Amino acid sequence: MKAVVMAGGEGTRLRPMTSSMPKPLLPVVNRPIMQHVLTLLKRHGLTETVVTVQFLASLVKNYFGDGEEFGMELTYANEEKPLGTAGSVKNAEDALRDDSFLVISGDALTDFDLTELIEFHKRKGGLVTVCLTRVPNPLEFGITIVDDEGKVERFLEKPTWGQVFSDTVNTGIYVMEPEVFDYVEADVPVDWSGDVFPQLMKEGKPIYGFIAEGYWEDVGTHESYVKAQADVLEGKVDVDIDGFEIAPGVWVAEGAEVHPDAVLRGPLFIGDYAKVEAGAEIREHSVIGSNVVVKSGAFLHKAVVHDNVYIGPQTNLRGCVIGKNTDVMRAARIDDGAVIGDECLIGEESIIAGTVRVYPFKTVEAGAFVNTSVIWESRGQAHLFGARGVSGILNVEITPELAVRLAGAYATTLKKGATVTTARDHSRGARALKRAVISALQTSAIEVRDLENVPMPVARQQTARGSAGGIMIRTSPGRPDSLDIMFFDERGADLSAAGQRKLDRVFARQEYRRAFPGEIGDLRFPSTVFDSYTGALLRAVDISGIAEAGLKVVVDAANGSAGLVLPSLLGRLGVDSLMVNPGLDEARPTETEESRRAGLVRLGEIVSSARAAFGVRFDPVGERLSLVDERGRIVEDHRALLVLLDLVAAERRSGRVALPVTTTRIAEQVAAYHGTQVTWTTTSPDDLTRVGREEGTIFGGDARGGFIVPEFSSVFDGSAAFVRLIGLVARTQLTLSQIDARIPQAHVLKRDVPTPWAVKGSVMRRVVEEAGERSVDTTDGVRVVESDGRWIMVLPDPAEAFTHLWAEGPDDASAQALLDEWSQVVEGAGE
Repeated sequence: MKAVVMAGGEGTRLRPMTSSMPKPLLPVVNRPIMQHVLTLLKRHGLTETVVTVQFLASLVKNYFGDGEEFGMELTYANEEKPLGTAGSVKNAEDALRDDSFLVISGDALTDFDLTELIEFHKRKGGLVTVCLTRVPNPLEFGITIVDDEGKVERFLEKPTWGQVFSDTVNTGIYVMEPEVFDYVEADVPVDWSGDVFPQLMKEGKPIYGFIAEGYWEDVGTHESYVKAQADVLEGKVDVDIDGFEIAPGVWVAEGAEVHPDAVLRGPLFIGDYAKVEAGAEIREHSVIGSNVVVKSGAFLHKAVVHDNVYIGPQTNLRGCVIGKNTDVMRAARIDDGAVIGDECLIGEESIIAGTVRVYPFKTVEAGAFVNTSVIWESRGQAHLFGARGVSGILNVEITPELAVRLAGAYATTLKKGATVTTARDHSRGARALKRAVISALQTSAIEVRDLENVPMPVARQQTARGSAGGIMIRTSPGRPDSLDIMFFDERGADLSAAGQRKLDRVFARQEYRRAFPGEIGDLRFPSTVFDSYTGALLRAVDISGIAEAGLKVVVDAANGSAGLVLPSLLGRLGVDSLMVNPGLDEARPTETEESRRAGLVRLGEIVSSARAAFGVRFDPVGERLSLVDERGRIVEDHRALLVLLDLVAAERRSGRVALPVTTTRIAEQVAAYHGTQVTWTTTSPDDLTRVGREEGTIFGGDARGGFIVPEFSSVFDGSAAFVRLIGLVARTQLTLSQIDARIPQAHVLKRDVPTPWAVKGSVMRRVVEEAGERSVDTTDGVRVVESDGRWIMVLPDPAEAFTHLWAEGPDDASAQALLDEWSQVVEGAGE
């Protein structure tokens, strides 16, 4: 059987290491990753191998040649352009059409039993066998579900935590029959998991999954690259180490000179012809390449040093990667997570801060302090985006430097000359950081429309009017010391998961576009923003019957930006209104749950004494609202959703409503009673927005005060929901308490269970296994439905070490029992 080694990827996440070296040639314990792969193939008798190459192809060919040196027969299939995982193999079809063949990545470190995999494939007789393994964090891989016979039931490429229903992932190792080429179009980019496998499954072709035992690491990030070195040194993976073990865990290659007075604490590796002087200290998980000089007094711990590097006296290297032919001069310090590219000069007594990337051929001057990343930033690159954009403590995690880099990265994802709308809330921190954002956008050849302080729905609406995107900076809800930097797409909605990943990649690589002097973007301040918003809202939403109804309402602006638009809106509605807390309060840009509750109690007292029809209280950025009925009683957010749903559905009598899967199933009863349907979405706001844009959607909400009015906008908008509510109540001539009373009571309870990151994937697999024969819904997370209609939903938090659980039953006690039962399942998965 022949093998195909895929060695054409650019490895962009590993830059600057891959700026001048193809990813398959990156050394793991002084041998290229691909050499470890070829050794594994040879061990299992797969000596005749085709190598697919594209990026820096000549370097791969020059290193491995025809394979004779490695006991292999190597031929090459060169791609003129990237063809994807399937397209690149299709490019080598002429060499593979005679028999079954094995496909393996040239940049993944593994010791799987390929012989056992091949035997499984032959025994099952399928068209394709996918090699699977279990990993603690499946987000960067393709999840695969197989049945008891090993047949693949479902693929899901690079899921969010809400889509994780297993920890069994696709390793990119396949055994295939030549007939598979009939499903791969030539000379165009095609992927196995994204294109070919779904088509095969659609046609009922046999695809099997083989769950392999052993080690597998997709060396795709700097962290996984360093981890792979440590795993080899610890003996966790069965690969050859090219050296002699002179002491337990201390490997020294041929020709290396290690002074007896050097301190070596293994496991570590010292490459051939390296020189380690007296007084140098090399600690565990360090890898020293060939021809490296380590001078006296140098200290290295978990450092990976490529070939031909000079490490000067008194230097301190911790958890970093140093590219080949680089000189690190006396007393320089390079901190944990930093990566230095090839052929750099790091001057004396300079300091390279953690996570900094220094690209090839750069010079760092003596004594310089290089801090292109934020030292105090606690967020790892994998979790740049949270539930509210990029969030963190002001001037600790969210600093002007970070704001500039984020805005520069965002601008780089857009075309030169594009327009971006910027806005903020009324806090001083948001005002200061927005200026930094505007400067970065302009110097990246972006035109800027600055709205200054406006409600978030206004910022979204203005972004959708001709901008390529938008940035809103606001105080994090309930956290006055923190800020959210929120990114909008051209529709004014939150960036999609794909858009976030694109921005994340540019930010991580720190490759920002800079404008030439004549390309600097302009800054404009549009006028009549509020009049434009109010006019568009009143034209879109049905306000008939309001003037005749003679309603009185009480509106609490909560000293937030909603107070900027409400006077004009209330005046043009012609409704008898009392507005409270209209002024902006810089000292209180957000509110805690306690202060919100206290505000609602005060609002209820005013509504009751004024004999108003109802009262509404806006959040500080005008995005969400809370209700008080005519008796002054608070209408809880989950009940407010049902009340508005009932009103909208009763008036429209058709269409569909968009609700997240965590919403009570009472909503389904209410919608069905009035002839409408519910479309269940994930808990992500951008998914709710997506359904809100679709034709036929008449309403949306999230049971937390966020409402979508599709005839005006597909995003949460407190003002639009308020106007729609007034119109509905006026035409219905029912009070909120009457409407609430006719809706059955819901019993949905929520619990957060602490869950270490390392076991999140196994938690979801355990939940699916425990579900057994019960109905399972994987729209977002895993929802298990009991035969009597009770349900539990398990959803990992995307940014924190928690798993969220929701349960619904006919009463609180049954919902509580479900939470108790499944909390034990979640907690037991990591044991």
